[in-house]
Amino acid sequence: MLDWQAIDSVLLDMDGTLLDLHFDNFFWRQHVPRRYAELHDISLADAHDELAGRYQRHLGTLNWYCVDFWSRELQLDIAQLKIEVQHLIAVYPQVPEFLQAARAAGKRVTLVTNAHHKSLALKMQCTRLDIHFDALITSHQIGLPKEHPDFWHKLQSTERYDPARTLLVDDSLPVLRAAQSYGIAHLLSVYRPDSKEGRKDVEGFRAIEGFNDIMP
Repeated sequence: MLDWQAIDSVLLDMDGTLLDLHFDNFFWRQHVPRRYAELHDISLADAHDELAGRYQRHLGTLNWYCVDFWSRELQLDIAQLKIEVQHLIAVYPQVPEFLQAARAAGKRVTLVTNAHHKSLALKMQCTRLDIHFDALITSHQIGLPKEHPDFWHKLQSTERYDPARTLLVDDSLPVLRAAQSYGIAHLLSVYRPDSKEGRKDVEGFRAIEGFNDIMP
């Protein structure tokens, strides 16, 4: 699937790519509505309805990924609520082995995530994957979400890379399209970002079932 001789830099998404997206989906779809309903003394159904509208307004923006924004918006301690369900944070099979193999093959391996730094810190604390990366970068450092067409250019000021010799693995199709427009040559999606859901339509992008598919 990949010509590793043509790749110098490996950029990897976190949630839905290296980590099971089930944690995030459960958190925002079930745990937050439950706690929001308790706080405001409303039904769970009403909480779901109210939150759905709020979520939709900020989808694809930095706010959507910002723990501090949602803590203010919902009057909930989002970072603490994540700790309550941190047992659901799970690394996908073969991920540590892939990261080790990529670095052993001489590739620069960088985590590039939309996750807020508080979410990143919790997940690295739980998984210890940070030891396998040359750099960890959040979109909050760049000032734009990865879906934004200018993100991949602005990333160059933090992480120098040659788009023609770079691999990006990401479960988000808007992110992959933005990276494709910038000229990143090697793009892969993920068929099952959430282990509890069915196979995803990757809309023409090449995709992996797991990192065994592309082990260097």
